[in-house]
Amino acid sequence: MNTQDIILIANGDLRTSANQKCEEAQLAMESLLIKAIEKEGRKVRRGHSFDPKKGHSFIDSQKYGMEVFRNIPKDAPIIVAEAVWQYSHHLLQGLLTHQGPILTVANWSGTWPGLVGMLNLNGSLTKAGVKYSTLWSDDFSDEVFLKGLRSWLTTGSVSHATPHVKSYEKAGVPAEAEKLGVEFAKKFRDHKEIMGVFDEGCMGMYNAIIPDELIHKTGVFKERLSQSALYAKMLTVKDEEARKVYQWLLDRGMTFHFGSSEENDLTENQVLQQCKMYIAAVRIADEFGCATIGIQYQQGLKDLAPASDLVEGLLNNVERPPVYDENGKELFAGEALPHFNEVDECSGLDGLITYKLWRQLGFSPENTLHDLRWGRHYTGPGGKNLSETLDAYVWVFLISGAAPPAHFIGGFKGTSSERQPSMYFRLGGGTVKGVSKPGWIVWSRIFIDGGELCYDTGLGEIVELPQAETEDRWKLSTPQWPIMHTILPGISRDEMMARHKANHIQVVYAPDKEGARKGLYAKAAAMRELGMKVSLCGEV
Repeated sequence: MNTQDIILIANGDLRTSANQKCEEAQLAMESLLIKAIEKEGRKVRRGHSFDPKKGHSFIDSQKYGMEVFRNIPKDAPIIVAEAVWQYSHHLLQGLLTHQGPILTVANWSGTWPGLVGMLNLNGSLTKAGVKYSTLWSDDFSDEVFLKGLRSWLTTGSVSHATPHVKSYEKAGVPAEAEKLGVEFAKKFRDHKEIMGVFDEGCMGMYNAIIPDELIHKTGVFKERLSQSALYAKMLTVKDEEARKVYQWLLDRGMTFHFGSSEENDLTENQVLQQCKMYIAAVRIADEFGCATIGIQYQQGLKDLAPASDLVEGLLNNVERPPVYDENGKELFAGEALPHFNEVDECSGLDGLITYKLWRQLGFSPENTLHDLRWGRHYTGPGGKNLSETLDAYVWVFLISGAAPPAHFIGGFKGTSSERQPSMYFRLGGGTVKGVSKPGWIVWSRIFIDGGELCYDTGLGEIVELPQAETEDRWKLSTPQWPIMHTILPGISRDEMMARHKANHIQVVYAPDKEGARKGLYAKAAAMRELGMKVSLCGEV
């Protein structure tokens, strides 16, 4: 590798308010990173500067990203430094054609989701077939990071060990589970299902869009819907219908944290608008025959209506407020309507298959995606009813509100709703907040690599932590959102980061550990039958 200057770029949000809020944290992270690089005798030059009119120094659009890359030498070594959530398409066009070595880097922090942003970019680059390396660190002074940095500075690449990953062929899938999964998959593919997509592509998540020719092989076909149609349908929902949904939630014990300011607080008006969106979404899904739907909501809809997270959490729950058509027929009676947050089609396909298979197994089928947000080692009381002594790395799985109340301690009574942060959602809207109950889950991710669908899966143990520890983890991430305390057996922090090709991770509960193993193996067999390259991760 030559000794030319390293170009550092920082990709950000489309929303100016988010970029302004996160500027300080980004610059603090860059300072530590640059210091580490300079200690190795290399110079760093930022590829773009602070914009006083915007009040931040992030790349904030695809247009600006193209301008930035026009001034970067094609063969220059590039570091994409992320301490915040970022929209991958802002710079994907530049990285696709760049000829120099690329390194993605994030700070190990949950405060602003830089780790989530980096994983999204990594997944997008993997799908696009772009060669890149990746690193992460608490403070950019630890030996693991420095060793990786030196490798990249001298050779242009970094490699990570992933001994926790086994191919399907080497995983020893039990014959009974394999037969179950294969038979299920054949029926699923032959039956065919419709995936309703409310405006494809959210927040630059190129990795979350499945090409039609790949998803069709699984028996799933997209119905491309519009958020404008969802909003128009909301306008046809009667006030009394929305209030019935709201009252249903109150009757089940759900708590809403209201204030008086529409700009800064959650209000009843915002929740009632969300109830209208919930009814509208179910009616449209029925109209188009959708077995699963995804609402984009981050662009466009956020300027017209409150956030859709309350809607999404309710849709993912089997027990939910009833919705009727114009003839008085209850729609999707006794069933959830699986929803994939942020129109992540990889999660949507995974979630639909999971829902159908778990129904067949007789397990509770509620499932959701989470952000693989952050984590740290924990030692102390934990487990079910805090009856154990834990000494383990416990991940923070967190999402903006789409988790079903069935996943929470106390169900609806353990569910609260708080206003979405105003820097993301000007018109507010309530989340679906709770602490995930202890138990065993199957986690998974569908992603695209080498032009084919791939599927990673493993077991996870959800543990209960003391309230003080939970509150601290919320404080260090996003306290309005639902949280899942997760141990991933047989997978270290760095192994998980090295392998995972997405910002999202899909989760579903099983009755117990043996049930989780049965479901994991059967689903792995089903995914393989549906044409995916399957890997099992960690201790299963």
